[in-house]
Amino acid sequence: MTQQSSHSIAPSRRHFLKGIGACLALPAFHSLAAKNTVSTSGATALATTSSGAPLRTAFVFFPNGAIPKHWWPTGGGTDFELSRTLTPLEQHRESIQVHQGLDQINATPGKDGGGDHARGNSVFLTSVRIKKSATDIRAGISIDQAIAREIGHNTRFPSLELSCMTDKRTGACDTGYSCAYQNNLSWKSPTNPMTPESNPRTVFERLFGEGKHGERAANAQQRMMSRRSILDFVLSDAKNMQQRLDHRDREKLDQYLTGIREVEQRIQKLEQFGSPSDPKRPTPEGVPASFSQHIDIMYDMMLIAFQTDSTRVATFMTTHDGDNRPHDEIGISEGHHDLSHHQNKDEKIEKVARIDRWYVERFARFLTQMETTQDVDGNSLLHNSMIVYGSGNADGNRHTHDNLPLILAGQGGGKLNTGRFVKNGSQPLSNLYLDLADNMGASSLERFGDSTKRLGNT
Repeated sequence: MTQQSSHSIAPSRRHFLKGIGACLALPAFHSLAAKNTVSTSGATALATTSSGAPLRTAFVFFPNGAIPKHWWPTGGGTDFELSRTLTPLEQHRESIQVHQGLDQINATPGKDGGGDHARGNSVFLTSVRIKKSATDIRAGISIDQAIAREIGHNTRFPSLELSCMTDKRTGACDTGYSCAYQNNLSWKSPTNPMTPESNPRTVFERLFGEGKHGERAANAQQRMMSRRSILDFVLSDAKNMQQRLDHRDREKLDQYLTGIREVEQRIQKLEQFGSPSDPKRPTPEGVPASFSQHIDIMYDMMLIAFQTDSTRVATFMTTHDGDNRPHDEIGISEGHHDLSHHQNKDEKIEKVARIDRWYVERFARFLTQMETTQDVDGNSLLHNSMIVYGSGNADGNRHTHDNLPLILAGQGGGKLNTGRFVKNGSQPLSNLYLDLADNMGASSLERFGDSTKRLGNT
């Protein structure tokens, strides 16, 4: 075979890159397709409360543990007094449970040594010991994703992942652990974290589409049709290319085609739910400069996603464990993580306690909005929800992972026994997760992580 004939058989670099470029563009189209989501009006939905309303569950994570003496209530059962840190929740007293004695033992150092912040994040919802590596990550499926596998088909989005982190990093972050561990809370599989979105504008457009109120449905339909035509073009072009590539490049193209099929399936799912809703609220501008405003608006995004039944499963990592931002909004200029290693110095303990309370105030604001938002059955969204609020570290000064600071808010559609301070002795946090999964309709989950039984005390 002459050199000229060889070139006539092999695709030119320009032609190959053109074809692959079309495929490489698809993840961007995939992301855009995910923006065209709304409520399940007109779709068949699984009723999970006694009234027939959907039940929602969310997992909210705050960083660096809490000062124990200022966190835990006094008393017990229904006869308890909220602590200084939890006082902002007083108005929601009858809608919460404070759970003591729930552990994440797989986050403790053991032979792995340092890395408590990476483990605090990645073990919080997975309840498994993670692999210490900067490149070969291995965690476990998180409870939100285990629930989403069972009930996610009832909504446009199986789940929603949020954060306020804008400094996403790669490589190693915490004593030899991959940054993927510290920057992700939700895991679809042991090697596939669900990257959270931190830009409220992107979240809103993902849920309801781009454009002004009154224009979003038409814009979404136009983009949907455009993406379908692009998929048809790429699939047709790929068939012609496939015969002209060598073995290695055919494998590469097969990977791209798998992604294309996933996009096509996603579009088909979006179409089955009918026209998008168009909430009468402006699209957020983007990431606010103020951290408190950023947290508040991400809570708002989670509320409206639940209100429109766009999803029934959500996670919100306010920021990663080990976060060292100052809190100038409450007059604290030192970094949070630095202060958490207070060495029992009263001045530092006082400042950390103020930060702990500040995070609770943001959470209380969200609960107030949930309480004042009416659901389809006349009850509040908070009544028809189960919201876990907690941290992957207990005492930030010592990096402990037993007796985690944890609150369960919402009545679960009447399934939860609220208004209590519950003392669980010492049990895996995953036992509580099994109870929540059962309530959400994912009762086929016999075990989860290091669970030993259902908690049975919710």
